[in-house]
Amino acid sequence: MKFGVITFPGSNCDQDMIYVLETIMGQQVEQLWHKDPDLKGCEFIVLPGGFSYGDYLRSGAIARFSPIMNSVIEHARKGGYVLGVCNGFQILTESGLLPGALLHNANQKFICKNVHLKAQTFQTVLTNQIDLFKPLNIPIAHAEGRYHVDADTLESLNEYGQVLFRYCDENGKVDAAANPNGSVDNIAGVCNREMNVFGMMPHPERAADAELGNEDGKVLFESILNIVSV
Repeated sequence: MKFGVITFPGSNCDQDMIYVLETIMGQQVEQLWHKDPDLKGCEFIVLPGGFSYGDYLRSGAIARFSPIMNSVIEHARKGGYVLGVCNGFQILTESGLLPGALLHNANQKFICKNVHLKAQTFQTVLTNQIDLFKPLNIPIAHAEGRYHVDADTLESLNEYGQVLFRYCDENGKVDAAANPNGSVDNIAGVCNREMNVFGMMPHPERAADAELGNEDGKVLFESILNIVSV
């Protein structure tokens, strides 16, 4: 499996993602530049966190028009895998590859801390190895992470198993008190109906190395490789 990690102007988690995929997980990784539409044969595309184009207009709104995004959209529509983390998630919603939008946090402040997540399904490439009853401790770092969809879309996401993660407390309880940013229904990550495009606000790449004292995020990468490695 060949992974491609895109760098946009303002990306700051691209090297973190490359390190985890290449050094921790032992995978082949191609660094992709946003102005070059060539995906270079990569089968799994990752849009990392950061502040693409300084988050002007809306987070991800300008990066959506980078030349490489036409290739990413085509790749996804052909069934190719795409993962967006934090700013990458914002870009995917702006691109129409994922439903919903990421709004300013309910407290109107930048939030950087560890939170707990509870996987909602094991039937996706990203979650198939995760214990649904075990909360994961994963960091967040965003100002516009409040996931929003209308009531009909929320019903559809739940009906088709598209909700990947919900914010919870350390015991796995999903409630308003455990919601760091005001996301609708405590949603921290979703996928498209075809289950090949994934987006999440928390940073699993920041919790996948024993040297950091937290490997809870590593199971997401193990899930990916369990399904798609060749």
